[in-house]
Amino acid sequence: MKKPRIYMLCLLCGMLAFTAGCGEPKKTEFSIPTTKGSRDNTPVCLEPSSPGTATFSDSTYLVDYSNASEGYITASYTGDSPKVKFQITLPDGSLYTYNLTDKQDVFPLSSDSGTYSVGIFENISNNEYATLMFEQFDVQIENTFGAYLYPNQYVAFQAGDKSVQLGQDLALSANTELDVISNCYNYLISNIEYDHEKAEAVQSGYLPDMNAIIEEKKGICLDYAGLMACMLRSQKIPTHMEVGYAGTAYHAWISTYITDVGWVNGIIEFDGKNWQLMDPTFGASVGEKKLKKYIGDGENYRVKYIY
Repeated sequence: MKKPRIYMLCLLCGMLAFTAGCGEPKKTEFSIPTTKGSRDNTPVCLEPSSPGTATFSDSTYLVDYSNASEGYITASYTGDSPKVKFQITLPDGSLYTYNLTDKQDVFPLSSDSGTYSVGIFENISNNEYATLMFEQFDVQIENTFGAYLYPNQYVAFQAGDKSVQLGQDLALSANTELDVISNCYNYLISNIEYDHEKAEAVQSGYLPDMNAIIEEKKGICLDYAGLMACMLRSQKIPTHMEVGYAGTAYHAWISTYITDVGWVNGIIEFDGKNWQLMDPTFGASVGEKKLKKYIGDGENYRVKYIY
């Protein structure tokens, strides 16, 4: 049996219209390994909490930043507005906008220590919003990997989920973190089809449903990236879910932190000596020559958001 190549992660596919070409190559088979490796594949699912020791709140909202040092905050809204936006401004000025619900959702602090701002905005008509609250708070990030190991609104998982079980199964034979990544990548491009219809119809604010992706075996960029991030985070591998541009197309992909290597950004294939840029979502839907021509030397990738 031919040994699968080892892939590092830059999961990418079209959140909007897929613009890189969509020839369907023959799928390679990849079965879940059954031989136990030396690495411990026991899942670790960190559980965010909202202890209430540092909050902004009134009768309609609650923003809990008690665990900001861990790299995340939580927020919820229980008012009457049917559409509510939650914004986080990072110390560098980057602005992240989310949909806010009555669930105490988790939101990553995707930057270093410094002053963060949070705001809640209620829809009043069409695309007009009124400010409900706007506050600032200082953060000293103590757990530099926290934002990329905890679940959040885009990378949602907890103990017992199918994504966690799948990650555990795929990590069974692993001796190293690279083995885990390789198995997850090879399984994903062999078993998950790119969903062109969904990509054309997806609306702003879409969030991946990990169970549906696994059951239906198809998805778009946020699905590919979100599922991979869930599997790797639950296997104790810090993982960025990144959203930005590949060329002119709006996409999502991931980068991972490898012990003794550091963050591997946009580099996914390792042959034992050299790293080469490749992309799992493109790998699932585009021929290799077209893929390499499109991605080039990596300059086509421009990160806008990290979740």
